[in-house]
Amino acid sequence: MLPTIVLVGRPNVGKSTLFNRLTKSRDALVADLPGLTRDRHYGRGIGASRPYLVIDTGGFEPTAESGILKEMARQTLLAIDEADVVIFLVDGRAGITPQEYIIADKLRRSQRPVLLAVNKTEGMQKAVVSADFHELGLGEPLSISSAHGEGVKDLVELALENFPEPQEDEEVKHNNRVPRVAIVGRPNVGKSTLVNALLGEERVIAFNEPGTTRDSIEIDLEKNGKHYVIIDTAGVRKRGKVFESIEKFSVVKTMQAIEDANVAILVVDAQEGITEQDAHVAAYILDAGRALVVAINKWDGLKDDEREWIKNEIDRKLQFLDFAKFHYISALRKKGLTELFASVDGAFKAAFAKLATPQLTRVLIDAVAQHQPPVSKGIRPKLRYAHQGGMNPPIVVIHGNHVDGVKDSYKRFLEGVFRKTFQLTGTPLRVQFKQGDNPFAEPDKRKAGEGIVSMRRRKTAQRAELKAKKDIEDKSRRVKKH
Repeated sequence: MLPTIVLVGRPNVGKSTLFNRLTKSRDALVADLPGLTRDRHYGRGIGASRPYLVIDTGGFEPTAESGILKEMARQTLLAIDEADVVIFLVDGRAGITPQEYIIADKLRRSQRPVLLAVNKTEGMQKAVVSADFHELGLGEPLSISSAHGEGVKDLVELALENFPEPQEDEEVKHNNRVPRVAIVGRPNVGKSTLVNALLGEERVIAFNEPGTTRDSIEIDLEKNGKHYVIIDTAGVRKRGKVFESIEKFSVVKTMQAIEDANVAILVVDAQEGITEQDAHVAAYILDAGRALVVAINKWDGLKDDEREWIKNEIDRKLQFLDFAKFHYISALRKKGLTELFASVDGAFKAAFAKLATPQLTRVLIDAVAQHQPPVSKGIRPKLRYAHQGGMNPPIVVIHGNHVDGVKDSYKRFLEGVFRKTFQLTGTPLRVQFKQGDNPFAEPDKRKAGEGIVSMRRRKTAQRAELKAKKDIEDKSRRVKKH
C-alpha cells in the first residue's frame, strides 16, 4: 500500500494549492475564496523519493452544527481516518486562530502522525512567523510556501521518512490502464448519490441542493475483480444560469473530466423529464467521442403512465444516442447498478476494439454491393478499401475516388453497417474518407513525399480488396447453386 498524506486546515489556507503542487497537476480548483473545496480529492504525489497518495480536504469547520459546513467537516474527519500522515496547514500571514486550537486537539485525539506546516511565508522571516504556532502543541512548525514551492519538498520527505520503499508490484499495478468513468449530468440529478452507491460508502457529499459538488473528484473503485477510476463531476447548467465564478470553474472541470474519461455515464432525472440541457451535455460527450451509458435515475418514483411518457421523450429528444445503452435505475435504493456497469464494460471494450483491415474492407465492399453511394455531380464515388485510424472512439478511414461526393446520409449508413457487424455498442464511431491516388501511376507522378511504406500499405489494401471481392463472388455462387 502506498502511504497516504492528508491535507487538513481551516478554509483558504492553501490546501488545494499545495495539493496541485504535490501532484504536479491542476486537479483541484484554486481561487481566493473560502470553501471552494468540499469533497475529498485524491491524487498521486510526484517528485518525492517514493510514490504516495495525497488527499485534499475541504475547509475544516469543526464547530459547524448543520448544513454543508457540517458535511464538509465530516468528510475531513473521514479523510483523517484514512491518513498515514496528516499535514496540518495554517496561514502564516493571518496568524493563529481560535478555530485552529480546536482542530489541533482533534488531530491529537486521532493518534495520527501530524506535521504542522505554516504556509504563505514567502519573503518573511521564517522563525518569527512560525513562533506563535508552537502553542498548538504539534511539534516544530515548518515554514513553507505552497504557491512558490519553498520548503515543500523537505516537508514531504519528512512525512515519508518512516515508510519502507515500495514493492515493485505496487508500481506495476498503478501503471496498468484502468477504465476512467465520468459521472455527468445536470445539477441535482443524483450523480454523487450514484457514486456513493457504487462505492458502498458516503465518499462524496450528497446533499439536496443543486451545486453541492463543485470539483471533479477521482475515486478508485474495485468491482467484480476489476479496477476503475470513477470521476464525480459538478452539474452542468445552461450558460445563462451559471452565476457564481466558482460554478464557471466547475463547468470547465466537468468538460475536462469528459475529455479525460474513457466512458461517460449520463445521469438524467426521470422525475423532471428529458430537458434541453440533458441533450446539450449528451451532445458534448458525443462530440468528445467518448463511450456513453445513459442512466435514467429516480425511476422508482414514477407511475406506469409517467414511465411511458419518459420513454417517448427519450425517443424524441435523445434519438442521436441510439448507439448507447439506456438503464432505468434508482441510485438511492441501489437498483439497476449491476446492469449499468455491465454496459460500462461493454462500452469500454467497444471504444478500444481492434478492427482488422481485411475485415473492414470486406464489410465495406459488401455494404457497397448492397447499396451503392448516390451519384454526386454526375460521378458515383468509388470506395476501395478501409482501415482503422484510431481508438476511443474507433475511427474507420475509407480510401477511394471522388469521396468528397459521399453524402452524409450514406456516411451514416456505413456507420450503422460497421457498428452492427463489429458489435460496437456504447461508443461513437467516426467514418472518415480519404481521396486515393491511382495505384498504377508511375512513382514520379505520385504525390510528393510518398515513401516505400505507403506503397506497401496500398498493395496490402489492394490484396484485401481483391480477396474481399472474391469472397463475395464465391458466396453469391454458392447461394445460386442452392
